[in-house]
Amino acid sequence: TMRTVLNSNSKVTVLRSDLHAVIDQGFLDVPGNLFQENFRNREEPQNDIELKCLNDLMSLLAPSTDIRVLLNCVSSNLQAFVIQPSRSKEEFRKLASDFQLRWNFLLSAVSKAMTLNYADSFG
Repeated sequence: TMRTVLNSNSKVTVLRSDLHAVIDQGFLDVPGNLFQENFRNREEPQNDIELKCLNDLMSLLAPSTDIRVLLNCVSSNLQAFVIQPSRSKEEFRKLASDFQLRWNFLLSAVSKAMTLNYADSFG
């Protein structure tokens, strides 16, 4: 489980390293290498919510990180970029479904790249 990984210094170190490698080396299977471009220059603000969420999560990965810290990170980003900007129920549904679609796409691409190139990160 994720708690087991977070309680192991070596597993967290390998996971962080592999996540950065997947992004920096362009292993993500996405058109135009959009994700690599956004992560390579960390000084520029990220326009894509899902990329910001992933970057925020990666920055919090450390040995013994409480999983609640990671969940709070996602919750805060959802509050700031999906819930708060919504002016109506209709707009909320659209923002939420768009985020969910892009987030799932990103996580699927990361999982695929990690499985194909860095299987050791999965324990």
